[in-house]
Amino acid sequence: MLIVDAQVHIWAANTPERPWPARAEPHRAPLGKDELLAEMAKAGVDRVILVPPSWEGDRNDLALEAAAEHPDRLAIMGRFDPDAPGARGQVAAWKKQPGMLGMRFTFHTGILRQPLIDGRFDWVWGEMEKAGIPAMVLFHHEYMHLADKVAERYPGLRLVLDHLGLKSGKDVTEASNFATLDKMLALAKRPNVAAKVSAMPCYAGDKTYPFRSVHPHIRRVFDAFGPKRTFWGTDWSRLPCSYRKGVTMFTEEMPWLTGADLEGVMGRGVCDWLGWKI
Repeated sequence: MLIVDAQVHIWAANTPERPWPARAEPHRAPLGKDELLAEMAKAGVDRVILVPPSWEGDRNDLALEAAAEHPDRLAIMGRFDPDAPGARGQVAAWKKQPGMLGMRFTFHTGILRQPLIDGRFDWVWGEMEKAGIPAMVLFHHEYMHLADKVAERYPGLRLVLDHLGLKSGKDVTEASNFATLDKMLALAKRPNVAAKVSAMPCYAGDKTYPFRSVHPHIRRVFDAFGPKRTFWGTDWSRLPCSYRKGVTMFTEEMPWLTGADLEGVMGRGVCDWLGWKI
């Protein structure tokens, strides 16, 4: 069975030569492709989709370098700044970059969300639809209606909802997080929307493997989106368990997820959705 992680970050140090934006948390230690590839081998993960993290700003250099060196193992959903000089001219050729599958946008903080609310992304969605570029998007539940509007207006644009729209933080509980899951599930009616069941151990109330408290929520997502639009992922760098357990939580601990359905969730579905040839 092909195992494809739908979201992993790698990043470099915050240095004067390669500074992070002012909004970033500067204390994160660097985590590179070599560490990732070693852990993939231990965990039995065949492929990974690199998602450059927001704290590095809108840059894709590390991911592009990694994917160029390991095209059979690594691909990218890159960051894109609609306000950057020459941005409009970059869209048509976006997927000509080696390893680039699409774009990823994060709207989970006020600073990151404001350009969307201001309408500065309006032109981007239409150009992406024309160019056949899929997007991964991070919206929290209270803003999921904005994602729905994009999906409705641009039916040819494939969207993936990251982390089910869940929140992180010391004051966030499993109960409060999943109480509004229906707002995300409502987008299953859009055939151009998929859901990423990524980082699920991070949102579990029980805190111990196999994190059974979130299994019913995962089942609800699967029942709504199906095996072709439900994508497993770990957000490996913040997993509260080993990478291998992030895999076996799905492959060994969910008896209802088997056969072709399991293959779809664990990798085939996301590869088909994003156009990463198997």
